[in-house]
Amino acid sequence: MVTQSVTGQRPRARDLGIPFAGTPGPINAITDVKGLEVGYTTLISGDGEKAVRTGVTAILPQGKDFRGRLFAAWHTLNGNGEMTGTTWIDESGGLGSPVMITNTHSVGIVRDAVIEWGNKKFKGEGYSGDFSLPVVAETWDGFLNDINGFHVRKEHVFQALDSAKTGAIAEGNVGGGTGMISHGFKAGTGTASRVIANAGYTVGVLVQANYGSRQLFSVAGVPVGQEITDLVPEPGKRTAAVSPLWKPLDEGAGSIIVVVATDAPLLPHQLDRLVKRVSLGVGVVGGRGENSSGDIFIAFSTANATEFSKASGVANIQMLPNERINPLFWAVAQATEEAIMNALVAAETMTGHNGNKVHALPHDRLKAVMKKYNRLSESQK
Repeated sequence: MVTQSVTGQRPRARDLGIPFAGTPGPINAITDVKGLEVGYTTLISGDGEKAVRTGVTAILPQGKDFRGRLFAAWHTLNGNGEMTGTTWIDESGGLGSPVMITNTHSVGIVRDAVIEWGNKKFKGEGYSGDFSLPVVAETWDGFLNDINGFHVRKEHVFQALDSAKTGAIAEGNVGGGTGMISHGFKAGTGTASRVIANAGYTVGVLVQANYGSRQLFSVAGVPVGQEITDLVPEPGKRTAAVSPLWKPLDEGAGSIIVVVATDAPLLPHQLDRLVKRVSLGVGVVGGRGENSSGDIFIAFSTANATEFSKASGVANIQMLPNERINPLFWAVAQATEEAIMNALVAAETMTGHNGNKVHALPHDRLKAVMKKYNRLSESQK
């Protein structure tokens, strides 16, 4: 197995002149939320029947040494997917583990590896409702990846966790997003952030995008999917013999996992409201929570961590009034939209399992369509 290192930074949607609402953070990434770290293991090797195009993404809400708990909530737009650990989030209102994303058939090994990693790092603590019940989510990469080869191993999970860092992060064909497809184009991992004006709060989003039909694909209000109708996923000879049509292209099958982080002091019931607004951002780009799609989202707040983790006495919790929460709702929808587009813009054309091929969204044609509808930013006209 070859573990591919990620070097350089691919273009982002704003670089192409795509207009987005809201004010991004300094990095325009989920890591704009202070203390949050992201790590990847990207696995690309072989071709034909044994082509490996997969990986693992690790989101550590407060870094590798954090042993506290954060208020959290989760939501499913459509549940043909998996996110472990959510029962305890519902029950406790909190998150005390990393959030991991991988392919559908690697959820078990990733879950077990997180438990082992936590046990080695925090020795002697025994059972924990957090690290013993970690959050692991998935999307299906079987068109490009030999998903039944079970190529993700525990050392790959350890690598993603141990390599997690703050600052700018790679997008596109990286981590758990390596083999993913959206709206019939190559997609994968994307991220974005928003700063709430006059409040000082940040909302960050990371997506693993693997969903959506071509016909509904929309960019800043422009029906790009109806303008670029070619460059569809191409099945190799063996795949074509089994299934001549790639069903998700027309029907919107697939999945999307979205992780939302904020430093605003929100309680679980407010985070529940916040995480539901992810659906609005997905919908703007063209997702409709189709029947065979797994659209599952999680949100957490890094505020109140010390008080939430207190073992005795009375916790003194801060809460943003509901009357001030609307800008956060807007920020989540805006950052989700841009993170999806960043995944699509950064992704590169990939050939994988059985010779199946998925094309990248062509930057020049995207810009031409946006110009046709007078939606390019002034700097790109």
